[in-house]
Amino acid sequence: MYSVLLLCGGVAGVTTVLFGFGGGFVVVPLLYTLLIYVHGPESGIGQAAMHIAVATSTALMIFAASLSTWRHHLRQTVQWHLVRQLVGYIAVGAVLGAAAAVSLSGEWVRWAFIGYLSITIADAVLRPGFLHQAESDVRPMGRGVTAMTGTLIGAVAALLGVGGSVMTVPLMRRRGASMTAATAMANPLSLPVAVSGTATYVLLSANHPALGDGYAGYVDLRALLVLALGSWLGIRLAPTWIGRIPDRLHARVYLLLLTMVLVVMVFVH
Repeated sequence: MYSVLLLCGGVAGVTTVLFGFGGGFVVVPLLYTLLIYVHGPESGIGQAAMHIAVATSTALMIFAASLSTWRHHLRQTVQWHLVRQLVGYIAVGAVLGAAAAVSLSGEWVRWAFIGYLSITIADAVLRPGFLHQAESDVRPMGRGVTAMTGTLIGAVAALLGVGGSVMTVPLMRRRGASMTAATAMANPLSLPVAVSGTATYVLLSANHPALGDGYAGYVDLRALLVLALGSWLGIRLAPTWIGRIPDRLHARVYLLLLTMVLVVMVFVH
């Protein structure tokens, strides 16, 4: 189990740098599947598998998004003036989303994950603005739109344990950003989700029936450590390709990865 987590942590690290996601869209289906396989669907851990996967994924984002943000900062690909406008609102939304996730059953969270992925993929394929070549400058949003958008991003991201990339990348893409710029901004915007969401998962699930040693609330600490090690290795490798992937190919691979995760979540339960 842990060797698989190490390998997939490395994949998560690479996709975090290059696509702005990896913690959630790699770790949630992976850890959910492994917990069901190892412990069985009827065990206490098996019944809480989706909550554990989402909470552990959210905690991993603290590490992965921080290191990936630093890598992008060194490459000067982060547009910090746009990031600062959204950070506070995303943090507020993340608390609301994590609180909602704890109160819902694991099956509801799983289907919410599947539904959101389906809508995101369909929207990116059918509505203009994602696959085409980006403009040179990102168009800013008004204050009210920024507040509503940031809160929604934080709530959905923490509810599903996926960071903000699945919303911020399409958002920035449609406002004129290249894939490199959009994915670069997704990493620092995942940090408020990670910090607020993890704290909420731990505090609100403190009274959950004991899952055994090695858990902080729903966070699987041993799995988190192995995933973080693999993620560190992947993040060290990925910067070689920052800015070198053709824009249209970058966008298509992003959608392909989302589709692969969707298939896993639909058929593994």
